[in-house]
Amino acid sequence: MVLFRLITFVLNAFILRFLSKEIVGIVNVRLTLLYSTTIFLAREAFRRACLSGSTQRDWSQTLNLLWLTVPLGVFWSVFLGWAWLQLLAVPDPDVIPHYGTGVVLFGFSAVVELLGEPFWVLAQAHMFVKLKVIAESLSVILKSVLTAFLVLCLPHWGLYIFSLAQLFYTAVLVLCYVIYFTKLLGSPESAKQQVLPVSSMTDMLPSITRSRAFVNWEEAKLTWSFFKQSFLKQILTEGERYVMTFLNVLNFGDQGVYDIVNNLGSLVARLIFQPIEESFYIFFAKVLEREKDATLQKEEDVAVAAAVLESLLKLALLTGLTISVFGFAYSQLALDIYGGAMLSSGSGPVLLRAYCLYVLLLAINGVAECFTFAAMSKEEVDRYNFTMLALSSSFLLLAYLLTHWCGSVGFILANCFNMGIRITHSLCFIHHYYRKSPHKPLAGLFLSPVLLGAFALSGGITAVSEVFLCCEWGWPAMLLHVAVGALCLGATLGTAFLTETKLIHFLRTQLGVSRLTDKTT
Repeated sequence: MVLFRLITFVLNAFILRFLSKEIVGIVNVRLTLLYSTTIFLAREAFRRACLSGSTQRDWSQTLNLLWLTVPLGVFWSVFLGWAWLQLLAVPDPDVIPHYGTGVVLFGFSAVVELLGEPFWVLAQAHMFVKLKVIAESLSVILKSVLTAFLVLCLPHWGLYIFSLAQLFYTAVLVLCYVIYFTKLLGSPESAKQQVLPVSSMTDMLPSITRSRAFVNWEEAKLTWSFFKQSFLKQILTEGERYVMTFLNVLNFGDQGVYDIVNNLGSLVARLIFQPIEESFYIFFAKVLEREKDATLQKEEDVAVAAAVLESLLKLALLTGLTISVFGFAYSQLALDIYGGAMLSSGSGPVLLRAYCLYVLLLAINGVAECFTFAAMSKEEVDRYNFTMLALSSSFLLLAYLLTHWCGSVGFILANCFNMGIRITHSLCFIHHYYRKSPHKPLAGLFLSPVLLGAFALSGGITAVSEVFLCCEWGWPAMLLHVAVGALCLGATLGTAFLTETKLIHFLRTQLGVSRLTDKTT
């Protein structure tokens, strides 16, 4: 999986060097939003309803319900395609040709992907995890390879390239599931085949019988309930893209640069912070009991949870500070290496520097919320979800205002404001939770003055290095700039090793436990 991601990352970086900012903005924001909105509205509610409860059900009715995603997808594709063509600003055909064809093919690719929905749900319900990983990874890589080939050989095709690549991606994804189930259902001796509720590919198709209803009406009602929730969730999840698309706060070029920087910055959250949050949420949920204050639980459990939380907060703070301090001086170089002058000139470096600050807040919030959600009562979680809804709605308004004031960086500033409020809420909960306890896990947010001095000195040295060595003086100067950063990073990490002994002990303990687990499995 990591290899697949690395190959895709390299291919995308290669492709970017042959594209304009405007076409990236149209593809990554405008057309991708059309595709994701169609897919989300057509299938999200069905997925949640059909994966709820036990696998012991009348699967013929469930499959019938899932096939309804296709006509629903056709409806949304046509309706949204009309809106994208008639209600939104159409790009200059001399700069970005074939926009109308792009809208049609991206909408059609969403419908093609929905053809595989019954197979996907059946695979998920029976825990065919490897199938999903292989199908999605193979589809993404082949899409990137086709895009790179067409960009090199037929650059004048413009949006045709990305539209065909998107259609190819969805076709390969669906074929992976169809081929897998065809082979599986054709092997009666297979252990997996014996647990499936279908015995042939024809059983996967819609079926009408007089003895029972076409669909399970309880599942249908549940689907409608989830649909009402999902409609709002989609608006909040893709809020930035909707603001860009419908309110015209940025031109297509700025949209493209922002989307690339946003994707690059979020890599850190996905690869580093998310696994930590998921693992330790499970840990806190097992150690602590909901509905009970710290003073009403086992002292040993409370002490362990406090010690782990303190170490995790310190680790998040150190990681976020490292990315913020060194990211400031190396944002322009990173973007120049990844996407060339298209990214490293203009607003790109400013955006990535702002995103480095956002990563610091993401790190702290992730740890604080994983404890908060594990320790909250059900009523507190419900209240917090309502608060999150209000925050997300206010984010859209704030993003709109800030982008008018300071351009695309306004989106990141709005995210920082939103994250700051969430952090404040979580820290207040943690403080209240441990207020009558001798344990003070929030001490993890305080670093030694020596270490803070090392960060400040490193930030100053690398900033001066960037002015004199990056990025107009050629590769020798840039390599020297990297060497300066490496020395400063080594000195900072060495200072952290000497001053944060409790955190070092925690990390050594965790590494020892993970190695022991690997040996026993």
